[in-house]
Amino acid sequence: MSKWKWFAIFIIITEFALVILCNVIYIRENSGSGDRMYRVEAHRIVTGATEEAWSHEMIMQTDLSEYETIMGISEYVPEESCRNDYLVEEINGRLYRIEYRTSGNEGTLLFINGVLLMMMLLTVAVFWYVHQKVLRPFHAMTHLSYELAKGNLAVPVKEEKSKLFGRFLWGMDMLREKLEDNKEKELEYQKERKTLILSLSHDIKTPLSSIELYSKALAEDLYDTEEKRKEALVGIARNVKEIKGYVDEIVTASREDFLNLEVESGEFYLSEVMEATKAYYKEKLSVIHTEFEVEEAEECLVKGDKNRLMEVLQNIMENAIKYGDGRSICISFGEEEDCKLIHVKNSGCNLKEEEMPNLFDSFYRGSNSHGVKGNGLGLYICKNLMRKMDGEVYAECGKESFTVTVVVRKA
Repeated sequence: MSKWKWFAIFIIITEFALVILCNVIYIRENSGSGDRMYRVEAHRIVTGATEEAWSHEMIMQTDLSEYETIMGISEYVPEESCRNDYLVEEINGRLYRIEYRTSGNEGTLLFINGVLLMMMLLTVAVFWYVHQKVLRPFHAMTHLSYELAKGNLAVPVKEEKSKLFGRFLWGMDMLREKLEDNKEKELEYQKERKTLILSLSHDIKTPLSSIELYSKALAEDLYDTEEKRKEALVGIARNVKEIKGYVDEIVTASREDFLNLEVESGEFYLSEVMEATKAYYKEKLSVIHTEFEVEEAEECLVKGDKNRLMEVLQNIMENAIKYGDGRSICISFGEEEDCKLIHVKNSGCNLKEEEMPNLFDSFYRGSNSHGVKGNGLGLYICKNLMRKMDGEVYAECGKESFTVTVVVRKA
């Protein structure tokens, strides 16, 4: 049995024991109080009637409004039945039935027990709800991350109607589909790349064989005229050029779309992206004591992919944090024809002028990257994403600052 079930049983048993304990204490504290009250009041009636020598009619007409527990007085007839509790007392030589009620302790006790029972039922209901709506769906999901980590992406995630986990499972299933799609695209890409490399490798063999034959003939002095030797050299140069073309194709194929950067174009307000970026980095930069300022973004409708633009800004911000001097980062805005400009400026710049043209190349890292973790892909990704969104990104290095400008098309 799980620890949760043991815990639930312990709580319920404890509450049940508390109910019993409360009843015992209440009964013990109130036992005899009702007896004393009705006996005292009955004794008052008997004493008063005896001392004043009341007649039978006076006794029968006794005003009972002054008494809390006495309900009625009648002459005692053994054969008559009575629904109420009663005492038989002798008054002036005759027997009288004095009916009474207790002081109401039973009703109070019933009320207390009812409240405690409701609390127990509420506790059971809460435990049942937590088990059915939280623990059971959670235990059913424990295998998801393990299966995803193993690469089992084909089986869809079972839907859950729970409001607590329904959206989470929907997101997990979207993640699974995305991973599965990326896996299929990666396999297809690897297949195409291997096919291309094998094809180009086969094509390279022909000019290589020609170069080998020309070189061997020249080395063994098989050409008897200067004209034939020049023809051989021309043939070698031609085949070298052909091989170089094949190599360029291999390099181009290996660089293109290796990150599979997809963009879903649409329209959105720039202020939404800036508010999210500001909220994400405000606390992070305050921890490292970097001054962070963001100009107020106007409600400008722009074109592109909202999530991808946020990714671009995050890459630029991370670079500003890693390669700046940590004093300040500022985001400002500008206008240019039908475009909105986003300037991300950080203090500190120790790049050389000749390095600037290569900053947006894949796997390129500047001279200021020594000792800083990275792979040289951040700005490359920004460049490709912005171009796919019909935008642009460029960088400028000042004496004491470095600025990256993102160009976004207005809608």
